[in-house]
Amino acid sequence: MTPDEFREAGHRLIDWIADLRSRTDSLPVLAQVEPGEIRARFEPEPPPGGASISELIDRLDSDIVPGVTQVQHPMHFGWFPSNASLASVLGDMASSGIGSLGISWESSPALTEVEEVVCDWMRQLVGLSDVWRGTIQDTASTASLVALLVARERASNLSQNRGGMQSVERPLVVYTSPHAHSSVGKAALLAGYGWDNIHTVDCDDRTLAIRPEALEAAIARDLEDGKTPAVVVATVGTTGATAIDPVADIVDVARIHDVFVHVDAALAGSAMLLPEMRDLWDGIEGADSISWNPHKWMGTILDTSLFYMRDIALLTSVMSTNPTYLQSAVDGAVTQYRDWGIAMGRRFRALKLLFHLEIDGIEAIRDRLREDLADARWLAAQVEAADEWELVAPVTLQTVCVRHRPAGMTDDGLDAHNRTWAAAINRSGQAYLTSSKLEDGWMVRVSIGVESTERSHVERLWKLMNEAASSTLRA
Repeated sequence: MTPDEFREAGHRLIDWIADLRSRTDSLPVLAQVEPGEIRARFEPEPPPGGASISELIDRLDSDIVPGVTQVQHPMHFGWFPSNASLASVLGDMASSGIGSLGISWESSPALTEVEEVVCDWMRQLVGLSDVWRGTIQDTASTASLVALLVARERASNLSQNRGGMQSVERPLVVYTSPHAHSSVGKAALLAGYGWDNIHTVDCDDRTLAIRPEALEAAIARDLEDGKTPAVVVATVGTTGATAIDPVADIVDVARIHDVFVHVDAALAGSAMLLPEMRDLWDGIEGADSISWNPHKWMGTILDTSLFYMRDIALLTSVMSTNPTYLQSAVDGAVTQYRDWGIAMGRRFRALKLLFHLEIDGIEAIRDRLREDLADARWLAAQVEAADEWELVAPVTLQTVCVRHRPAGMTDDGLDAHNRTWAAAINRSGQAYLTSSKLEDGWMVRVSIGVESTERSHVERLWKLMNEAASSTLRA
């Protein structure tokens, strides 16, 4: 494809994207297809080539969009907000168009230095001090893995430079909440800690947050058993109920025992853009690393996950790789982001944040976040005022966890009832919700935060919830 052919095709594709966004609310939220249905629409053999952009756009409409769950839909309330602001889409396109190779500063000075700039902008916007330096990972799952690898090496005095984990005499222990994201446990396994050394800490029954005294007791038991407490992963905004672990108290306990503290704020980090919400991670300056995802609630398109550390020398001592073919005269004078994470090659991800901030502006983003918080409080008030509905977790941010509890229904039937009415809404295509299990049973999560969602959509959802719950009872 020549640049001129690309220009013409690109204009057509941009028009299609704009049209799709304009009509997203007319599409089913949940993809209405069966397993294997989309794959069956494609030939098993590779294509010969020569397709026109018109043919490919037709294929997008006929064979791709029907198989996409529309997370940009204003009636999407499942999982977490996965916004893709059009301003950041432009930055993503610019990144792809430049086609930069980010394996060293020399391979793309702009890629490195713009990433330094936007990471520092974001540091300032969430109120972190200038001791923190950041990089852009693909997801918080990768950021957690990097954090746990660094914590492992700090606790074992860089055992990777000797015999690795096989040479460590005392087992290294990870502490986390039972409500932490599943990627934390996966990261601990990949980092070699092992299931037996992943210890979940008791939580407060009401807030679902780690109890600091329980953490202290767990560390004391492990020290008595001859183990080495290595890292605590505190979650600011758990996946199930957006519970907030008490960072300051956790840091105080960890400091006594020289334990590394990683704060996973994948969703709730966006709330820290609001000065009035920063009490939620009070004590953050005492942590060792932080990750949060602008590609969730804030709205910068995937994959844009921020990872900050205080001790960059420790990070690079663990992650550094310096093959001769990448060595240059500027080594030591520039940032080499290949030494800040797992991947050597990296995309120009910073352009997504640059375009988003430059075009939309932080105040517009903050206004939208405040509207989402207000909508969540509105829905919570409706639930509390309604007969047979209950909130099952505090509404700290934009996620409302609810259960329909009909009069006379036993606990044995409650789980099935709530999963059934939520599934009915999802099947209808009118909205999308996700169910999750807390200690006392299944509940339904309403995660508010899609860029296009307004109060009227939340009101419509509340009506759908009541209708679906009543219909389920009658069935």
